[in-house]
Amino acid sequence: MSERVRDGYRLTSDPARVDRPTVHRWLSEDSYWAAGRAFDVVSRSVDGSVPYSIHLGDEQVGFARAVTDGATFVWICDVYIAPAHRGRGLGGWLVDSMVEDFTAAGILRLLLATRDAHEVYRRSGFEPLAGPQRFMEIDRRPTRDEILAHLGEA
Repeated sequence: MSERVRDGYRLTSDPARVDRPTVHRWLSEDSYWAAGRAFDVVSRSVDGSVPYSIHLGDEQVGFARAVTDGATFVWICDVYIAPAHRGRGLGGWLVDSMVEDFTAAGILRLLLATRDAHEVYRRSGFEPLAGPQRFMEIDRRPTRDEILAHLGEA
């Protein structure tokens, strides 16, 4: 387990510290990539990954998780900082800490995806894929508009 403290914030990879209802609300209601995601899906995703949380006192203010085989590959995903705590470098600290921990564990390939935070992640050492043509996917997720229409919020 990893733990760091900075400016009164505590960053931890202790799964017991994840405030699942808060993380669910952030991802399902405020993120573009997980709109409408059910609570049980968020909870299972936390269970099946290495979650990192940032807390200020008892309040969780940041979250990310790493999907990994523990040896060769890490996918960093669901990076989220609560709006009231943005602009303080917490997202960079969170991702840098994850990169540091997994690099120290000998994992040499880390991946993430973003729509609009390329510069944030570039500062953490990420670059565009050298060979995106090698990657393939099956993506059966509904679009955000489809989810919101289903929820009656469109």
